[in-house]
Amino acid sequence: MSTAPERHDLHLSRFIPAPRAALWRAWTEPALLMQWFTPRPWTVARAELDVRPGGASLVVMCSPEGQEFPNAGVYLEVVPGRRLVFTDAYTQAWVPSAKPFMTGTIEFADETGGTRYTALVSHWSAADREAHEKMGFHEGWGAATDQLAALAATL
Repeated sequence: MSTAPERHDLHLSRFIPAPRAALWRAWTEPALLMQWFTPRPWTVARAELDVRPGGASLVVMCSPEGQEFPNAGVYLEVVPGRRLVFTDAYTQAWVPSAKPFMTGTIEFADETGGTRYTALVSHWSAADREAHEKMGFHEGWGAATDQLAALAATL
């Protein structure tokens, strides 16, 4: 059985007719991230973002029933306006999490009339990848990206 990294990855790529700067702000400013990050009717109850390598992030997602799901992580790489890499393998500084699940890489590239937005989500195992896909990765991240695009168009 192959354990090639691509077996652990999920991808989303989309052209968004908005400048990179607007998408960057929506990913890095807590008040903006709270407006688009979860597919409706889910919401974000709280977002704390220390956007720098080693900086912690906490995004508390809230189900329609009011149940909160905190997602703590750490930024691994930050290239302003171009690239964010974050993981839930650490909860703050370099404190390991109880169960690492994924590392996300978000890239913003200029394209005529807007930005090529690419999300790569790498999982620790093929089973984690399959679980994320079954949870609705494509539908959920797709809906959130639609919301991101709508917000970016106003910035």
